[in-house]
Amino acid sequence: AEDLAGQQAGAGRSQAGAARQGILSAMSTAGPSPWQAVIAAPGFRLGVRCDEGTLHGIVFLPPGPAQAPANALAAEAARQLAAYLTDPEHAFALPLLPVGTPFQRRVWREIAAIPVHQTRSYGDIARELCSAARAVGQACGRNPYPVVVPCHRVLAAAGGLGGFARQRDGHLLDVKRWLLAHEAR
Repeated sequence: AEDLAGQQAGAGRSQAGAARQGILSAMSTAGPSPWQAVIAAPGFRLGVRCDEGTLHGIVFLPPGPAQAPANALAAEAARQLAAYLTDPEHAFALPLLPVGTPFQRRVWREIAAIPVHQTRSYGDIARELCSAARAVGQACGRNPYPVVVPCHRVLAAAGGLGGFARQRDGHLLDVKRWLLAHEAR
């Protein structure tokens, strides 16, 4: 597995710009895909699921080729995700399919309110919602719109990474490290 933090140190914005160009030009045509677009990023990809009117989900994928957007909303989601990969200050404006339990939606609203360059702990959000940190962590893990709803900005107590996308180690924590480093520039 590549060390994303080390990769980030020397890559800078030019690598993110190259990723943005890659999603707009490098396309894979190898059979039907479950994704309406796939965006290449430094050390990972983002798979987009949507119909013409709403975004249904974003999933972290292992490194590989980008995939051309299949519809207008997929193209807009790809454009906005590529803009974020170039500039972490990019503000998303995508129509998200309302999913999740009422509690999960409350957690996701709290996460969406965390400004770029800032983090909060699971416990902070739990106190806001009169809940438990573990319940907040579980809701974070079920976030269908990572990056757009920036669950990577939620950390464990004392600043530890905590989990990410229902994982406690491995590639997805490397992605979380990269996203946090990207936003720290």
